[in-house]
Amino acid sequence: MWQQRVRRWTYQRFSPDGRLGLRLTLACAAVLLVAVPFVVLLALVNAHWAPLRHLDDSATLHTHGFVLRHRALVGPLRATAYVFHPWVFRIILLALAAWLLYRGARRLAAWATTNVLVAGVVSGTLKAAVGRTRPVLPSPIAHAGGGSFPSGHALMTVVGTATIVLVVLPLLRRAWRAVAWIAAAVLSVASGLFRVLLGVHYLSDVIGGWILGVAIVLATTAAFETWRRGEGRRPADPIREGAEPEAEPRITGDDHATPA
Repeated sequence: MWQQRVRRWTYQRFSPDGRLGLRLTLACAAVLLVAVPFVVLLALVNAHWAPLRHLDDSATLHTHGFVLRHRALVGPLRATAYVFHPWVFRIILLALAAWLLYRGARRLAAWATTNVLVAGVVSGTLKAAVGRTRPVLPSPIAHAGGGSFPSGHALMTVVGTATIVLVVLPLLRRAWRAVAWIAAAVLSVASGLFRVLLGVHYLSDVIGGWILGVAIVLATTAAFETWRRGEGRRPADPIREGAEPEAEPRITGDDHATPA
């Protein structure tokens, strides 16, 4: 009896054809990402937990010392502050949303815009609420204003790259879909690590930004999938098919496509 219940529970949550389907899986994953590791990390940061503080200080001092010993890295590292700036991804996503709206993919345009707004509000609110000061170094190579936790660069890079991938995924062949996700992951990791190397963020700030960025994308994608299902669209696997697979004709400019 209990085996049947387990199978039924698993089917409902992990099968796109199940009653709850993929949208519940994504929603649960987002809740877990926020409620468990992020909240724990936030609590440890607020409590000034000594082991975490030691890890942050050690990582900051060692990476900063490495950069000072290799001064040729200073210029490129400073450039990354602009290349991966949150406003770069905000502008890219808003431009993408405008292009999608022009193509007739109204739902995708609204979803991409929502990701920009949610990421900005969540990042700003948490920075103000936590009020963590940035690292103080004897010979800083860069400066940044505002709160330190979470890293806005790390958060917005995750949200930006994941949103772009989820939009263009239906246009890519299967082999290139994995490449797109790998590229998004590499850019996200690099953006966060560059902030630590610049000495403007602690390692825990960056980890918090990564977790929160993934959680935001999962949550909005789950909501979007619910929206699609409410419109009678077939269940989709966003990780493999993109946020809205049926919007492909509109995105590619097929004049015979139905509105997305």
